[in-house]
Amino acid sequence: MKQTTNTILMIRPVGFRMNEQTAVNNYYQKVLENVLPATVNAKAQEEFDNYVEKLRGFGVNVIVVSDTTETDTPDSIFPNNWISFHENGTVGLYPMFAENRRLERREDILDILEEQGFIIDGVIDYTSGEEENVFLEGTGSLLLDRVNRKAYCALSPRADEALFIEFCEDFEYTPVVFTAYQTVNRERKAIYHTNVMMCLAETFAVICLASIDDKKERKNVVKNLKDDGKEVIDITEAQVNNFAGNMLQVRGASDERFLVMSQAAYDCLTKDQINKIENHCRIISSSLDIIEGCGGGSARCMMAEVFLPRKI
Repeated sequence: MKQTTNTILMIRPVGFRMNEQTAVNNYYQKVLENVLPATVNAKAQEEFDNYVEKLRGFGVNVIVVSDTTETDTPDSIFPNNWISFHENGTVGLYPMFAENRRLERREDILDILEEQGFIIDGVIDYTSGEEENVFLEGTGSLLLDRVNRKAYCALSPRADEALFIEFCEDFEYTPVVFTAYQTVNRERKAIYHTNVMMCLAETFAVICLASIDDKKERKNVVKNLKDDGKEVIDITEAQVNNFAGNMLQVRGASDERFLVMSQAAYDCLTKDQINKIENHCRIISSSLDIIEGCGGGSARCMMAEVFLPRKI
């Protein structure tokens, strides 16, 4: 089993904007005043293209599929929420909180991957959860330690505990459950996705421990990480607000590991935190200001990791 992959699926936006349906519990989204929708989308495309170019420059294999104009899918740029790919050839499909995000699921994407030589042996489909208003938004909700077979999940309106346990049984992961909070207008509210406050790499984890209010839960998360030999790099809630938790470790040329994050995330890290990360791997950062502002998601959300086996 590998924790990192060299192949990433990314969806190029065609109608990117702030999604009013997700804003109800994604408190990281902002309304950009006096900016035309076409300008927002054009800027998002520019950020997307620069980001892809940067990743490819370091030897990451990026498969880019364009979003379609046939559906109104303002968040299609974040494919990791509706699909996951696994080394045994299985694909996971996930139930989405926002109705317009359900339109992002596209069978043709599986065809595109198969055309590129990837093997898909089966699909485990959890999307019927939508009928009961039960959600689990892919690797936004699930942080997978693929080597140690542990899955970390911060419960929220978009991450249902029973469905998370079902996923763990189907894919043979040990569940590590907790709730992570952020302060919104002086109230503690559940952070909508686990991958906003936590990043799991091969030999380290970046995590906002202060967001886990329950001491027992916090201790349990730290114990699991340390038991698996991971250095715990703690970040603050202010850094989470700059998407410093939304990072992903990938493989580039010659199997070199990189930690990928936005420029805003990099800029808010302290020298000490950067040094700790760079003891493990190099950093790739790219400016994603419009995508972060309107979408409330960042570098990690834009990448769906492809672990599928390939035809020999």
